[in-house]
Amino acid sequence: MRVFRWLAALAVVFTYTMHAAHAAWPDKPIRLVVGSAAGSGPDIISRVTADRLYGVWGQRIVVDPRPGVSGLLSADIVTRSAPDGYTWMMMTSQLFIATAVFSNHKINLARDFSSISLIGTVPYVVVVNPSLARTIPELIEAGKKAPGALRYGSAGAGSAEHLTGFMLGHMAGVNFLHVPYKGIPQAVADTVAREVHYSTPVLPVAMPFVQSGRLRALGVTTRKRAALMPDVPTVADTLPGFENFGWYSLVAPTGTPPEILAKVSAEVVKAVKEPQFGEQLKSLGIELVGLPQPEFDNFRRTETRRMGDIIKAAGVNLN
Repeated sequence: MRVFRWLAALAVVFTYTMHAAHAAWPDKPIRLVVGSAAGSGPDIISRVTADRLYGVWGQRIVVDPRPGVSGLLSADIVTRSAPDGYTWMMMTSQLFIATAVFSNHKINLARDFSSISLIGTVPYVVVVNPSLARTIPELIEAGKKAPGALRYGSAGAGSAEHLTGFMLGHMAGVNFLHVPYKGIPQAVADTVAREVHYSTPVLPVAMPFVQSGRLRALGVTTRKRAALMPDVPTVADTLPGFENFGWYSLVAPTGTPPEILAKVSAEVVKAVKEPQFGEQLKSLGIELVGLPQPEFDNFRRTETRRMGDIIKAAGVNLN
């Protein structure tokens, strides 16, 4: 009997200790791992979010850029971290694509990561040299007149830009030739130089080239027009049903205490509704969403199916 009483008392103490620890969270700096380089869109969004949450808890959130293999490197680092609430990751749409097109990894996004919040989305933009075409229908018509002759550039095989460019040709019934680069800046530069005929960077990358007149924006890839490019039609205006977009979110390794996940999620959702935080991200072309945990879980499941269908149609599989 004494043993049972001792075990029961120990269980009570353990439960109390764990509850107290979670209630005191955070009591040390938090690491936010980002799967792209410093200065990239995900990195900037992470730093804006980190600054906002520092103001809430008074604890530093250290943004840790770990670029490599389209985000798989950062995912591997986070899965090997303790699920104690002190390691988060900026999960992006590119990582969803990478886990599907690269087969030599052990990452399972549904198994390995718990949702915190979807922060926002961003459109891709179909851009061309201004001398090539003025509209999406003109680009499609040019492609039909010269099958296989028109080229589009991307950030590499299996990248989001690759799949977006593929979708355009696939839905239009045009055979555009894919030219993979080692990054989207080079693809955009070669679009200016007409080494390739079009590319599909995210809006923040496209914006300065369009504003300077070096490129023309033919269409955005979201269902509605972008606030920063209100005069640019959607690709869906020409190809009904066309939609693709990038997105940015926070997740933590599976096993992170649910009360901590809920606490962070609530603050992120609250931040998205605040003018100062929102304006910082809107200036980057981000469409603010602020999905809490349950809705973000549903979003992740939907995206897994949607991106899987696109990747299967494109026939992309990399080792």
